[in-house]
Amino acid sequence: MDWTPGGISSDVEDRRDSGGGGFNFGGGGGLGIVGFVVLLVISLVTGRNFLGGGTGGGDGQANVQQDRPVSRQPGSRTGGEDRDAQLISFVLDDAQKTWTQIFAAHGRTYRHAKLVLYRDATLSGCGTAQAATGPFYCPEDEKVYIDLSFWNELKHFGGDTGDFAQAYVVSHELGHHVQKLLGIESKMRRLSQQDRGEQNHLSVDLELQADCFAGVWGHSTEQRNIVHPDDIAGALKAAAAVGDDHLQRMSGRAVSPETWTHGSSAEREEWFRRGLQGGEVNSCPTFNGALTP
Repeated sequence: MDWTPGGISSDVEDRRDSGGGGFNFGGGGGLGIVGFVVLLVISLVTGRNFLGGGTGGGDGQANVQQDRPVSRQPGSRTGGEDRDAQLISFVLDDAQKTWTQIFAAHGRTYRHAKLVLYRDATLSGCGTAQAATGPFYCPEDEKVYIDLSFWNELKHFGGDTGDFAQAYVVSHELGHHVQKLLGIESKMRRLSQQDRGEQNHLSVDLELQADCFAGVWGHSTEQRNIVHPDDIAGALKAAAAVGDDHLQRMSGRAVSPETWTHGSSAEREEWFRRGLQGGEVNSCPTFNGALTP
């Protein structure tokens, strides 16, 4: 992947030196559907209940507790963190520039998301973010939250942690922001509330579409010779590593499609490829017409 390390985007909020290991995760706003899904997946994979002492309220509040000690001190930087932060900043700016152009071509206005870099735990508009949840997008404050230690977790699950693989993760989360701006996320939430039995299925469709939207940005980078075939292979490996079936196998559990919230490895690769090849929002109809941009 061709990019030059530089400064940090004005759309990046860097909280890595703010501490945050001692939050009480019980109060505050709810996690929202995306945050809840992330915690559910982590709970299934690890066998630990990150949904905590039950939910409360109408929007999926969760009491999350850290069950492992904080391994890094506030203000400490691991090797390569600054480069990773600059890579994320580059991807964020480039992807948002691409989406601005796509929206403008369809007579729409793209509103920039913010991206929060943090260490161990921080507060979000959807409740509390912690490293164990992995990267996620909060529709309430329109921010992506990333703890850079996630790349170590991705490697543990067999994923590629090369530059474009990391870029895939960022662009996937921005895909959720695109879904919010197009009204897809809110429609999905309403459908999910109307039919609780369809929640997992709708969640899978939402996640696969975000994978496809990541591919739409990938298409743009291919056209500009920023990425190359080897880069694409790394991104596909990252997508496969976070497939629900792969994660269940890695955790020693039986593969149970009825519990999936993100889709199988094959599905995640497929929809990323669709966006990569099509390069348009209309390349990503995961909802089969139930939800359209």
